[in-house]
Amino acid sequence: MAVEFTESNFEELALKSDKPVLVDFWAEWCGPCRMVGPIVEEIANDYDGKAVVGKVNVDENPAISGKYGIRNIPTILFLKNGEVVDKSVGAVPKNVLTEKLDSQM
Repeated sequence: MAVEFTESNFEELALKSDKPVLVDFWAEWCGPCRMVGPIVEEIANDYDGKAVVGKVNVDENPAISGKYGIRNIPTILFLKNGEVVDKSVGAVPKNVLTEKLDSQM
């Protein structure tokens, strides 16, 4: 299951992770986000133990969204060693996300 990233746990769970991290920026009211959500959950299950996969609700955690300049959602950031190494904007197929994640392994 995808981790729920918040302003209180983001640094510990995402930035300090020794594994690659996929962060899905989303909101309840966002139609494309609802299409990407189940894909992110599948990836979380597929990569359990190999990567950290989580979601940031932009309405509830504006500081994280602001820090990374998130203007469009869904935006998915790929982090390695606390740094953004790749990103995807908009609804994309699962294989696009898994290829980006695999390249961080």
